[in-house]
Amino acid sequence: MTVPTLRLATRGSAQAVTQAEFVVERLGADGIDATLVIVETHGDRTQATNVPLHTIGGQGVFVKEVQTAVIDGRADVAVHSAKDLPTETDSRLTIGAYTERRDPADALIGRPLDELSAGATVATGSVRRRAQLALARPDLSFVELRGNIHTRLERIPEDGSIVMAVAALQVLGLTDRIAERLDTDRFVPAIGQGCVALECRVDDDATRAALAHIDHAPTRGAVEVERAYLGELGSGCSLPVGAYADAVRLTTFLATDDARIAHREVVERSGDHPADLAAARAAAHAARERVDAG
Repeated sequence: MTVPTLRLATRGSAQAVTQAEFVVERLGADGIDATLVIVETHGDRTQATNVPLHTIGGQGVFVKEVQTAVIDGRADVAVHSAKDLPTETDSRLTIGAYTERRDPADALIGRPLDELSAGATVATGSVRRRAQLALARPDLSFVELRGNIHTRLERIPEDGSIVMAVAALQVLGLTDRIAERLDTDRFVPAIGQGCVALECRVDDDATRAALAHIDHAPTRGAVEVERAYLGELGSGCSLPVGAYADAVRLTTFLATDDARIAHREVVERSGDHPADLAAARAAAHAARERVDAG
């Protein structure tokens, strides 16, 4: 089946474009031509306001317009940071590929955790990051932080830190800015953090076949387990939540907004994918019951 030049819809940020260009290179290595279609999202338009993401729709505000470009036929593939994908998926779309995962961890930029003075300020727009840091250091103060990578790097609090995904810094060649990589056992990453998800139309057989060439099976398996955990919590869940699956285990985190009640669990992976999905859902159900019960 002949595949014409694929049109890849992506956000216009430096990180998003660089990720999409990497996909173009991967496809090109398999003889498949691709070009970029830049799309502005609601999340991009509100970056400068510094309004907390969870008040305007969460991470999903970065994907809807990109998905719409594919649904409307203006593009063939939607390129997303997998952590931005909402729990509920559009039935007209399918994830045709996940790229190989980069480092899934979070990092402090500024000062390492043990060098932050009592009452020091940490800037982050993530309720998950805030909750886990508050558990580790209840004395810290937190302020909201949004914006593209370079904007956030310009807003490091004096004598404080900001929190960013290591993968985002890897994409832009900025890992030299990392003061401390936060261990994923203690600071559980966002679902899908560190990898790129490529969506296409369910009925677009040619594009699905093309994307299958670059699908990284271990990453797909891990992210599907993480998303099973998130899915069991429900689309309305705005609580601090994280899940990270490696080859042998799933590590999860769920807390109340104030981190007064937190549940962290490690579930061993069996190697049987349906069983791992079921175990992730069971872990989420138990965590939600515990957090809701107080």
